[in-house]
Amino acid sequence: MSPRALLAEVLLRILHPVLLLASLWILLRGHNDPGGGFVGGLLAVAASAAMALTLTTAEARQRLPLPPPRLTALGVLIALLSGLPGVFAGQPFLTHLWVTVPLAVTELPLSTVMLFDLGVYLAVWGAVGGYCLSLLATVEEEQ
Repeated sequence: MSPRALLAEVLLRILHPVLLLASLWILLRGHNDPGGGFVGGLLAVAASAAMALTLTTAEARQRLPLPPPRLTALGVLIALLSGLPGVFAGQPFLTHLWVTVPLAVTELPLSTVMLFDLGVYLAVWGAVGGYCLSLLATVEEEQ
């Protein structure tokens, strides 16, 4: 291994969790500001792809919370389930509801939009991430 690759490996072991935290921050701010599940999911894919490029695709797959097909399916399921509270409230499917949780000093607005964004985040990370990791595994095999 060249010194440059060793440096990239060490740096990525530090940056990988930072990139995932940044993707979560983008996910959480998205229902009130620009960002959300899709952009956050793409940043999580970038973290996984960087791990695969620097180390191996096998190690990148191990760092995923679930295998890519299951991650995608869980995301789609959560996104679909986020539309049901509106139905139970007598509204059309995917009509999102808001609740305000009073805290000691302030109030915290919560919405089913956040569940939808979480589903999109997981679906993008699983689908696009799985595709990228499969593509990179093919390149690894050819080398």
